[in-house]
Amino acid sequence: MIICVLLVILAVPGCGKEEKADKLVLAVRSGTYAEVIKMCLPGFEEEYGIACEVVELSEDDLHSEILHDSLNSKGKYDIIMADSSWMAELLAEGVLTDLGSLGYELDDDIIPATTTICVQNGKTYLVPYYGNVTVMLYNRTVAENLGFNVEEFEDSDDIAEFVRASAMAGYGGFVTRGDTSNNVVVDFLPVLRAFGGWVVDSDNKPTVNTPEFKEALEYYMELLKTGGFRSKDDLISSIENGTQTLAVGWPGWYAPDSVNSDYCAFPGDHNSNIYGIWTLGIPSNCRYKSSAAQLLTYLMDPDVQKSTIPSGGVPCRYSCLTDPEMAAANPHLEVICSALENGIYRPSSRKWPEFYAILGSRMSEIMYGKLSVDDGLTLAQEELEALMK
Repeated sequence: MIICVLLVILAVPGCGKEEKADKLVLAVRSGTYAEVIKMCLPGFEEEYGIACEVVELSEDDLHSEILHDSLNSKGKYDIIMADSSWMAELLAEGVLTDLGSLGYELDDDIIPATTTICVQNGKTYLVPYYGNVTVMLYNRTVAENLGFNVEEFEDSDDIAEFVRASAMAGYGGFVTRGDTSNNVVVDFLPVLRAFGGWVVDSDNKPTVNTPEFKEALEYYMELLKTGGFRSKDDLISSIENGTQTLAVGWPGWYAPDSVNSDYCAFPGDHNSNIYGIWTLGIPSNCRYKSSAAQLLTYLMDPDVQKSTIPSGGVPCRYSCLTDPEMAAANPHLEVICSALENGIYRPSSRKWPEFYAILGSRMSEIMYGKLSVDDGLTLAQEELEALMK
């Protein structure tokens, strides 16, 4: 295995020698994503003599701040964290630097499928830093008490049988987030994939009013009858305390280190793992690109990334996720590694926020009984086709 073939040059091509930064500023998603980066920075500061400042922002605020700052001739940020679904918009707006121009290369220790969104037209603009990917979060104690082994589940019927039995036994069943249109859509996507459906075709044309989508949604609604909707924090705590037993989860929320909670893959023949990977890049208006490239290289170093795992880090690297010591202390890494190997990115479209707003709204109306499945999907298809023209 070739590890970390990363080169950093000391000057930006064509721009003469670049001044070394005294301080680098990172704009990152708040939460675990920011915490694992912050724990790595003292080592970089000591080695390179460059101070680092982390600006933590919510998902929406980070998105808008990146776009707003890109309008300035000299940006405030030297490293930015970006959700993978923003790629099309960031490229269209000229936000990102070609990392290859700074001597940066992705190495083959990084799980290949996680890099597909990062490379466009042969140029690398982002690196996959935090391997957020959908998994099933379940209560292991409840499953064992009821005689279920989730690792032996073969299809969606096994999932349905488990949550129905759990609900009948008084433990509750399946829960999901229903607080925003984005969450309604994204947490449904693994189930949709399990039924062979998707939201767009290869030409980015909507594929919502289809037999696969309808079957998946009707199945999903049956699952929800055993539990219902929760906020993220309530969802996590309900699985942990056994008042509910199964949910779509993300490693960025919660590392299951208790005797109760664990991860499993959604069973079936289709690829049901949806990426929510948080990537890192260097803005095109960064003042200190060479220094920023040094920091990016440091943060992507296999040993540095491995050190973040005990604090909730999820590298997209084989050497980190399959390290025997780490795997023994964090059994959930095996499930995450498999999910990352076979994941799929959400559509990369500038219209994706409008897309999920429309679809999430119609899905909510269906799930709350305001529209029939057929009527709701027909309306969603019409509205999405109009949007994507």
